[in-house]
Amino acid sequence: MDVQLVSKRAFISGSTQGIGFAIAQYLAQEGAEVILHGRTPAKVDKAVKRLAALVPEAIVTGMAADLSVQEEVTTLLQQLPPVDILVNNAGIFEVKDFMDVTDDSWSHFFDINVMSAVKLSRQVLQGMLSRHWGRIIFISSESGINVPGNMIHYGTTKAAMLALSNGLSKLTKGTQVTVNTILGGPTYSDGVAAAVEYIAASHQQPAEVIRQQIMHSANPHSLLERFIDPAEIASLAVYLASPLSSAINGASIRADGGVLRTL
Repeated sequence: MDVQLVSKRAFISGSTQGIGFAIAQYLAQEGAEVILHGRTPAKVDKAVKRLAALVPEAIVTGMAADLSVQEEVTTLLQQLPPVDILVNNAGIFEVKDFMDVTDDSWSHFFDINVMSAVKLSRQVLQGMLSRHWGRIIFISSESGINVPGNMIHYGTTKAAMLALSNGLSKLTKGTQVTVNTILGGPTYSDGVAAAVEYIAASHQQPAEVIRQQIMHSANPHSLLERFIDPAEIASLAVYLASPLSSAINGASIRADGGVLRTL
């Protein structure tokens, strides 16, 4: 299937690893020009070289900015060229008791998980509308619907992403610009993999054993009964970025492995 992404330019926030990098790779493979983003120049440079090696014919560049630092975000927005596709993927998470999450931590989570998407979307949306085509995609989580009791601050930011995406879609009525959200499920990202390997080493057990134990104990309702691979989220993101998805707008599409029982 030709997803018609040749010559389209995409910016993916938080794309030096994990889901973001997988999305960038899949977009590059379909002929899109890709702008990677990460917190530091070193991480961005490494990711650009990695993607260029994986997709030699791709046009790949990178931009670095800590999304919790306003001065760096301002510089990023000033230097960001017009884009056809924006993927709001950047995000942080942690397991922490509600009583132990400080006001500063709440603000930090909102700055990165929500406000970065607000600022990037505001920067690119008018250009998309003027050029009569564009795609904004939010990478949210099933935790925005079924907020975990031990990650309330994280789940709240993911719920806010759903609201932001839904509201922005109203501004695209009658245009060829769409705004959609992917509700991802438990995904074996680099961060999750590092945590699993740490626990496995601490307990002197194979990482795969710990991986399965965590999956079954934390997500007993999963129909997939395994962690989602970042590529499985990326393939859906590529379709939503494509002109072929023109009838999908204002939607929250599940790629959660069946963890959510209602939506």
